[in-house]
Amino acid sequence: MLSAIIRWSLENRLVVLVLTGVLVLTGLWSLRKLPIDAFPDTTPVQVQVNTVAPSLSPKEVEQQITLRVELALSGLPHLKALRSVSKFGFSQVITIFDDEVDIYLARQVISERLQTIELPEGISPPTMGPISTGLGEIFHYILRSDTLSLTELRTVHDWVLKPIMLSVPGVAEVNSWGGLVKQYHVLVDPQRLIEHG
Repeated sequence: MLSAIIRWSLENRLVVLVLTGVLVLTGLWSLRKLPIDAFPDTTPVQVQVNTVAPSLSPKEVEQQITLRVELALSGLPHLKALRSVSKFGFSQVITIFDDEVDIYLARQVISERLQTIELPEGISPPTMGPISTGLGEIFHYILRSDTLSLTELRTVHDWVLKPIMLSVPGVAEVNSWGGLVKQYHVLVDPQRLIEHG
């Protein structure tokens, strides 16, 4: 078989040269269209669904929120895997789809399913996380000051820097870690409430 191919190639040199030229030109044309990335993103198509319930324990979060969200999202078309995390006051369900699924289609289908979930009263409805990948975490920074306290630094970050960064095109999310969140507590005196009716 191999000797027949070699014999035919030697007898038809012009045809072999033309086919080789066509193959080279096709390769060069394909090379120009080939998307090349220095750090190719291998993260699958995934959507995070987050629900906040500050007063619930992890077991209650699992029973009252995570389970309901998982049941609503199971059976979606092209769904490969469904993973979840239940923490104190927080539920996260991660849906992973086949690679050929468009992220916007996946988010649309999930958004439609989230409308059908009924959660206990007082729990905010589930929301989808931003479109991001494992390689999307780009920049870490630290705020330091000799004059401001940790609470003041966190306040400056959350109310000044974070909105400015979120206005930059392409920034999906800015996360805050550390510092002390400024809180206002209302201490009710039952005796004074009775006095005022």
